[in-house]
Amino acid sequence: MKNDKTLKLAVTGLMIALCYVSFTFLQIKIPTPVGFTSFHLGNTFCVLAALLLGGVPGGLAGAIGMGIGDILDPVYVTVAPKTLILKMGIGLVTGLLAHKVFRINEKSGADLKKGVILSTTGGMVFNMIGEPVFSYVYYLIVLGNAEKAAGYLAVAKFVTTGINAVLAIIIASALYLAIYPRLKNNGVLKKIAPKY
Repeated sequence: MKNDKTLKLAVTGLMIALCYVSFTFLQIKIPTPVGFTSFHLGNTFCVLAALLLGGVPGGLAGAIGMGIGDILDPVYVTVAPKTLILKMGIGLVTGLLAHKVFRINEKSGADLKKGVILSTTGGMVFNMIGEPVFSYVYYLIVLGNAEKAAGYLAVAKFVTTGINAVLAIIIASALYLAIYPRLKNNGVLKKIAPKY
């Protein structure tokens, strides 16, 4: 049992690192009239972590990994608190759908694919709704910038968030479905997956 916790902690740490690296180094920044937005693959590993480990570890992987990426980037340092909340939300929604609703660890074949794709889609839909709404509130109330808040909803942020979501759904689902049989056969999945 103790070894299972150590393995789960190690995999969570790996997913934090992957979220950080994919957000920081696999990113294309795009300037907009109200600041910067970007294409990145950070959400991919947040979603993958939630599929493998459950909602809380997946959310923590995204929040910590991409939160550190924000803190170390002068362009995004002011939005790090917003990132922590949104990425935790992605993980929680994806994990809840994957492990409580669709029970992906008990499925195979078409049912597994359907559960994985719908779970990742649910997490990304949360982000596509949460990102503009939470950003609007964050800029208006926390940062006190009404002009930036008003413009935030009409900017390319929606486009980049949508593209990032589609990439995350495709890549995370493909990665999970590729590694699922191996992890299940060697018993690792049973050790790291949430137990409900």
